[in-house]
Amino acid sequence: MSTLRIQGLRVEVAGQEVLTGFDLTMNSGEVHVIMGPNGSGKSTLAHAISGRPGYKVLEGSVTIDGTELLTLEPSERARLGLLLALQQPLEVPGVRPIDLLAAAGVARNGLADAMRGEAIRVELRPEVLDRFVNVDLSGGERKRAEMVQLGVLKPKFAILDEIDSGLDVDALGAVARRLSAATTEWGCGVLAITHFRRLLNEMTPTKIHVVSGGKVVATGGPELADVLERDGYEPFRSPRH
Repeated sequence: MSTLRIQGLRVEVAGQEVLTGFDLTMNSGEVHVIMGPNGSGKSTLAHAISGRPGYKVLEGSVTIDGTELLTLEPSERARLGLLLALQQPLEVPGVRPIDLLAAAGVARNGLADAMRGEAIRVELRPEVLDRFVNVDLSGGERKRAEMVQLGVLKPKFAILDEIDSGLDVDALGAVARRLSAATTEWGCGVLAITHFRRLLNEMTPTKIHVVSGGKVVATGGPELADVLERDGYEPFRSPRH
């Protein structure tokens, strides 16, 4: 079993402290959902963990199986089993998906067949894989293509920054089914950041965390989604310090 542990994480962006002491622990095969109002630090968490430039860590620790990530380059964090799926996947002209995965260390032998198999699972036209990464793809196709990468790379933990953003019902269902299967096929831990309950209708979370003021202010099971739907985030709002 693998463990992702975030302890006392404080992160500054453009001179402002956005994460003010974030704590979260999750294990292999679990689905943790992060919800909260705009500006609460949800996307900052994803980018800071993955090592995106411009996110200054002031304090805290992020580890996978005891190995500190915050001192490592983004590529090294990925090799340890971390995958970040962006809210708006970037276009990479001139690079095909198979070249991207090969550069990530996946053996080319059998790679094309594996990718096509994953494309079929998420109902993505296999010929899309012959294009450059995310070039001339719809939002739904980009998110499905990211699930192809997940299925091939088999990360220990997948951090999904609003994976449901811009998806229609069919695409959301295909993405959610692949993620749910990943939790049992190789024990992938899923950390999903979302604004919308509709993702929870497709995936059953192990825990839901409410974030406000840059830290977790409430944690519960799936029933917490009912509370949020009824009362909104106001009862959970935390002032920044």
